[in-house]
Amino acid sequence: MREGSAPNFCPPTEEGITLTFQDEKGDQIDLEFLGLILHEGRRYGFFFPVTEDSPACSSGEIIPLEVTELDEDGQPAAFELVEDQAIAQEVYEDFKQAAKDLYDFE
Repeated sequence: MREGSAPNFCPPTEEGITLTFQDEKGDQIDLEFLGLILHEGRRYGFFFPVTEDSPACSSGEIIPLEVTELDEDGQPAAFELVEDQAIAQEVYEDFKQAAKDLYDFE
């Protein structure tokens, strides 16, 4: 199992886990799960958009999504885009610090 560099970080159990989401227009988008950060009592997932040109396990833009619902096992069941740019930047900085041993950040 992969391990992160911080107690507030939950890395994916394996590389390349891809989830399919529906955007506000109703289009489906595939996102690779990169990990989860606990920040001020909330959970934030970090994802990489997967396309033919950017397959899972490649690099590029990272999208933070806030966990808005948990399933009966306490696992994330629903996400929303982080609208507040200040919070998005805070949690991204936490993610970069916690995942520095797993991913390269420019």
